[in-house]
Amino acid sequence: MTDCAKVIEDLKNEDNEIVREAAFQAGEFACEEAVPLLAELLKANHLGLQEAADHALRSIGGKSTVLAVIPLLRSDDAPARNLSMDILREVGAQDFPSLVSLIHDDDPDIRIFATDILGSSDSFMAVEPLCDALLKDPEVNVRYQAAVSLGDLENPAAAKCLNKAMQDDEWVQYAVIEALAKIKHSSSVDALVKALNTSSDLVASMIIDALGEVGNIKAVTMLLRHLDTSATALRNKIVKAIVGILGGKSLKLLSATEREKLREYMLVALKDEDEEIQDAAIIGLSYVGGEKATAEVLQLASALDPDRDTDRLAAIVENLSNLSLNKSLIEALNSDVYKKSAIAIEVLSRLEGTEVSQVLMDAFEGKERDLKRAILESLANTGGPEAKDFFVSVLENEQDGSMLKSAIYFLGQKLGLREEADKIFSLLSHSYDDVKEAALDACVSIGGDEINQKFIDLYKSDEPIDRLMSVFAMGKLDAAGNLELIQQALEDEVPDVRKIALEALADCTTGMESLELVVSRLNDENRDVRLTVIELMGQCYQAEVIPYIVQALQDDDDWVQIRAVEALGNHREEGALTQLIPMLDSPNKLVVLKVVEALGTIGGTLAFQSLLEASNAGGDPEIMQAAEEAIFKIQENQGERN
Repeated sequence: MTDCAKVIEDLKNEDNEIVREAAFQAGEFACEEAVPLLAELLKANHLGLQEAADHALRSIGGKSTVLAVIPLLRSDDAPARNLSMDILREVGAQDFPSLVSLIHDDDPDIRIFATDILGSSDSFMAVEPLCDALLKDPEVNVRYQAAVSLGDLENPAAAKCLNKAMQDDEWVQYAVIEALAKIKHSSSVDALVKALNTSSDLVASMIIDALGEVGNIKAVTMLLRHLDTSATALRNKIVKAIVGILGGKSLKLLSATEREKLREYMLVALKDEDEEIQDAAIIGLSYVGGEKATAEVLQLASALDPDRDTDRLAAIVENLSNLSLNKSLIEALNSDVYKKSAIAIEVLSRLEGTEVSQVLMDAFEGKERDLKRAILESLANTGGPEAKDFFVSVLENEQDGSMLKSAIYFLGQKLGLREEADKIFSLLSHSYDDVKEAALDACVSIGGDEINQKFIDLYKSDEPIDRLMSVFAMGKLDAAGNLELIQQALEDEVPDVRKIALEALADCTTGMESLELVVSRLNDENRDVRLTVIELMGQCYQAEVIPYIVQALQDDDDWVQIRAVEALGNHREEGALTQLIPMLDSPNKLVVLKVVEALGTIGGTLAFQSLLEASNAGGDPEIMQAAEEAIFKIQENQGERN
């Protein structure tokens, strides 16, 4: 007895479990002769049997399945009918003639089902029968479904019949418009625009949205013609469609008359309730707008919630930055409305030129603290030498830390003004650490012998923070020339100063002298200093540092060991395997995991054998898993090399 014969026998059994298992087997063995019995099971009042039969019929497929399932479309049993629909959507195209014949069935419901199923066929062969149904079927719901299915197919060949169907009942037009929007065929533009003249407001609205989605540039001229004759709501949608098709920059290519007309209508569209229409108008106005447009957009933006409308506000600022400086922007900057002034500053921070700098400087006095900070930050980024005296005044007269930082950055790092070095250097004693940091960076940026000497003198201070800043600057300005003092700093009583001194020596191009100074702190009493030594040697990895990194594997601190393991692993130091492998017995789990990772990176027979043992040790599951992954990495790398 063949497998299929046994399956058919079991399908006739009265035990539902046996029947269910047989149905699954019918699909597995592709038993075509079981199809009639499986189709009957779709009508069973048992979800398990229906599920198994559904699965099997999809697996078997073919003409026999299509012919067996089609009659169920006429069933009064809704679950069976729906199952048959789903099956035919998947396998119906395997017997196309049988599906197409249903298009001409006397029952309109069957014709609706057929047009629905053909839309899921993903076949160009479905276009012709669906077009036939769309243009000729007497039942409006059949024509509607035919249009929906043609849209699902997204085949350009359907555009011709869909264009003709634009003259159909309004219910069908809805589906036709959506289908044309999906297909995006250029021939549809004329049909859609032509229908605008005779359509209801609702259909016209859908047509305009569709034209925007199609994105064909030839629709623009036709849409422009409809601006004057359309109601406000529809006209706003036309504005959105035109901007969507052309994009902001291309609006400048329109004639002066067209630009002016569009500008006026975009200003109206700003007041539409639809945010997408507002945003489209903002994009358009950012290229063809002017002072009035700037004022209107800023008014809209200042009414938004900064927390809820963060993305919209950012987009508005970005769009307004396409415009040049104008009177409305200046008025907004000087406005008493905080949000409007803040938005104007954001826009100006994206513009450049001496005029912009002057406007920002003029607005500074009289503003509240946060706006002053924003003005200075904007000016520091976009301003040039014309703002020098202004920032010198800020440096001398303002006490706010954020404002001072903007002035320090501009005068020191951006312009590098040596004549302001004394004022900036004096701020190294400021009470705020971030101001000190800004002044330190600015002094280093200015550079020169005078600045270097100031830091040499500062090193004599009893204050650790002064010595720390001094050593940092001496390393940046002239590490070789300041080597004697930096070497002294390696013995400083404050660990942070010793760390900075080490970093000052971290020039990988220097010779053995600097290396010896760095490794001299490998036995430093402070863990963080020793960590810095290992990190620097890992960055300046060369043969001379390897013994010192290996030595650090025996450090009393687990984190120093870990950094040493990482350095050796990152550089695939095979010579360190004999020191790394014993660390698999470390009581610190993290150390073991890092060693496992390093062994996987280094690779080789010795590492492989050690990891193999660790993966089968029966210990910590996480370590065993890590060992398995490291073994796989070695095998993968070995395969690539071969």
